[in-house]
Amino acid sequence: MWASCLRLRFLSMLLLFASSLLMINALGCRPDQIQAVLKFKNEFDSRSCNQTDYYNGVWCHNTTGVVTELQLPSGCLSGILKPNSSLFELYHLRYLSLSHNNFTSSPVPSEFGNLNKLEVLSLSSNGFIGQVPSSFSNLSRLTELYLANNHLTGSFPHLRNLTKLSILELSFNHFSGTLSPNSSLFELHNLSYLNLCFNNFSSSLPSEFGNLNKLQVFGLSSNGFFGQVPPTISNLTGLTKLYLDENKLTGSFPLVQNLTKLSALVLSHNHFTGTVPSSLFMMPFLLRLDLGGNQFTGPIKVPNSPLSTRLEHLLLGYNRFEGKILEPLSKLITLTHLDLSYINISCPIDLSFFSSLKSLLFLDLSGNSVSPTSLRSDSGIPLSMETLLLLRCNVIEFPNILKPLHNLTFIDISYNRIKGKVPEWLWSLPRLDTVNLSNNLFNGFEGLAEVLVNTSVRFLDFSMNNFKGSLPYPPLSISLLSAWNNSFTGNIPLAICNRSSITVFDLSYNNFTGPIPQCLSDFHDSLIVVNLRKNNLDGSLPDMCYDGALLRTLDLGYNQLTGKLPRSLLNCSSLKFVSLDHNRLRDTFPFWLKALPDLQALTLRSNKFYGPISLPGQGPLEFPKLRILEISDNNFTGSLPPNYFVNWEASSLQMDGNGRIYMGDYNNPNFIYDDTIDLQYKGLFMEQGKVLTSYATIDFSGNKLEGQIPESIGLLKALIALNLSNNAFTGHIPLSLANVTELESLDLSRNQLSGNIPKGLGSLSFLAYISVAHNKLKGEIPQGTQITGQPKSSFEGNAGLCGLPLEKSCFGTSAPPIQKHEKEDNNDEEEVLNWKAVIIGYWPGLLFGVVIAHIIASYKTKWFVKIVGPEKRKQVDPVRLFKTLDSRWDSSNNKNNVEQM
Repeated sequence: MWASCLRLRFLSMLLLFASSLLMINALGCRPDQIQAVLKFKNEFDSRSCNQTDYYNGVWCHNTTGVVTELQLPSGCLSGILKPNSSLFELYHLRYLSLSHNNFTSSPVPSEFGNLNKLEVLSLSSNGFIGQVPSSFSNLSRLTELYLANNHLTGSFPHLRNLTKLSILELSFNHFSGTLSPNSSLFELHNLSYLNLCFNNFSSSLPSEFGNLNKLQVFGLSSNGFFGQVPPTISNLTGLTKLYLDENKLTGSFPLVQNLTKLSALVLSHNHFTGTVPSSLFMMPFLLRLDLGGNQFTGPIKVPNSPLSTRLEHLLLGYNRFEGKILEPLSKLITLTHLDLSYINISCPIDLSFFSSLKSLLFLDLSGNSVSPTSLRSDSGIPLSMETLLLLRCNVIEFPNILKPLHNLTFIDISYNRIKGKVPEWLWSLPRLDTVNLSNNLFNGFEGLAEVLVNTSVRFLDFSMNNFKGSLPYPPLSISLLSAWNNSFTGNIPLAICNRSSITVFDLSYNNFTGPIPQCLSDFHDSLIVVNLRKNNLDGSLPDMCYDGALLRTLDLGYNQLTGKLPRSLLNCSSLKFVSLDHNRLRDTFPFWLKALPDLQALTLRSNKFYGPISLPGQGPLEFPKLRILEISDNNFTGSLPPNYFVNWEASSLQMDGNGRIYMGDYNNPNFIYDDTIDLQYKGLFMEQGKVLTSYATIDFSGNKLEGQIPESIGLLKALIALNLSNNAFTGHIPLSLANVTELESLDLSRNQLSGNIPKGLGSLSFLAYISVAHNKLKGEIPQGTQITGQPKSSFEGNAGLCGLPLEKSCFGTSAPPIQKHEKEDNNDEEEVLNWKAVIIGYWPGLLFGVVIAHIIASYKTKWFVKIVGPEKRKQVDPVRLFKTLDSRWDSSNNKNNVEQM
């Protein structure tokens, strides 16, 4: 998905660069033109702009002295591009490139339409918003238009008069709607390059695409196109690259057989059916064929004499092939990359089938059974192999075939049943970089504690195994170390102290004892994640942050740490997630952490914190981006001012500014890491495996807070769980809670609240759990599906309450008995917040049903780091990514490792 579209982006950048080389630089610029260029620069924050580089991008006509080309260096300007900008005084511009600057939140000014001599216009990667102005139709001389990687919206732009346009790059935006047959797109008959990848178009593919018969590069990846590929696609005989992946296309294989110039054909992750034409393997220029994630069936037929083929990349994973497909593929001797993951063949794969593929560098057999005998060293697997993925292959012994693979850089044998010790010879492979041994039955390492030290491995995961004893000393080159969920004991080895490149350090869910090494502070320029959760560590929190520290996640929950929070945390200005729950920390509420500009989650549950959580006269708490605040079971006291929740980030449902869905997704090219957090729900602690950046939770329960609940709580539109139980709150339940429309769990029990339950709570359609038990409430319980389906225990202890689900009638007679709904067996897991529901004990009334669409919780550890493999593929099998969350790694994903073709 990412790879195909980024290839197109790379190609478009090359085309843009080539265009710039055609311009002739002249020194004789008119003074008024130089003044306009200087004035334009001064309209923005240009502190990061090198003045020499800036003026090197200004080109003037050698006779008239007018500016004809303006090519600004990347990252030079920051600010809003205004309609009255002096840029629009440069009427003679023929070439304009403002790409890779920062005009965030600027609409594209319509004044671009006044620069009607433009031939090349590049505005990519600037943060522009809104629609493309209709004035662009005035740019009738335009031959190249680059608008990629912005936030542009609306339907396809009005470009009807741009008949000379040969390159149109609109990828990575938010264009939407249908592409109708009368769209101006189909009047651009000179197009040779068209990239609409990563937008939101949703329609069938018009047959009029076949009229764009000069197309050479054609990309529609990652949209919502549906239906069959029109047969007119066969008219595009000059096509060299065709990307239709990540849509909803159906039908049999598209008619591409006469597109004989194709070098790349990518149809992955659609709903194509039928068989794969054998003629594809005779195309003379085809280098890349990606058919993964469809519903293709039948055998693969390769002509007996495929000598004319140049095919290098063949990706067939996640299909429904039948019969013997390996033997025909063994004829494709030019292959370097072969993906056969989850291809639904019935018999175990014998690795000797690949012995003829002497150039093979990448092989993915994940999700298939592999013949045990072929995992021995005499299988004949190509010695050129660099990447081998064997996850979920029913492997029961360590594959000795790896021993002679001296070029191997990436090995993934996770999710198998391999027992015993990891052999010592593995670490002598000279180029080994990434090793994933997770989710097996390993219990140790052959060799000494230093066995890993001198290996070249940078990314190492041996989590979810049965390792015991001391942790082996990690490699000197280690960048990511994940050993979570084993049974390691003893101190964290101080050998970690000279591993200066470490980025992710995850030893959670073990039995380590002793203090946290102070030397972790030495990694301030590399360390992003520290997770030592659920061990037996003691002592005080070390100073891990110095100026410039990159740390974003700090999770030390469920240990025996004591003392105060180190004020040095303020030096970690990138911190987003801090979890220190279930320790023995004793301190006042850390108001000073609001100086961290990106802090989104703060968990201090079950410690010995004390004092007020609101300072006199300071009003709102004012943590700028805080969404999760869990401070339950401490000794906090005092009251909350009415405006306490004003200006919280949780007042909106938007994702974070980088478009990330989950907290902890740091977009590293080599791994994906997701934070986890506990949520107290219906009196149960449930571990949330993935934390959505667009939602919020607040838990102040188990303290000594008093006074009224602030009405400003109703401003938190993104709030899904609110727990204020076991305090001393008084007054009425705020009417504004009815405005928190996403609320799913509300616990106000065991306070001193009085008055009526607001009727608006009965209309909260997602409210799966409510408890107001043991207060001083009175009156009729509001009726509504979400409330009447609650157990009686949610309302007991309020002498003045009446109505269902209580048996006390508000009319002086007994209420009718509550019908007990039969509990149904349902093993399906709902997957919005990626939790698994665990319901213990008796639950009368309507079970969660549709209203728990956002909360799926579990006691089981299930947040993950993923090591990312060399080939990015969307996971078609949902079990692999979402239902099997006892692994944090998935070695088959990489959205950034792009092969440039």
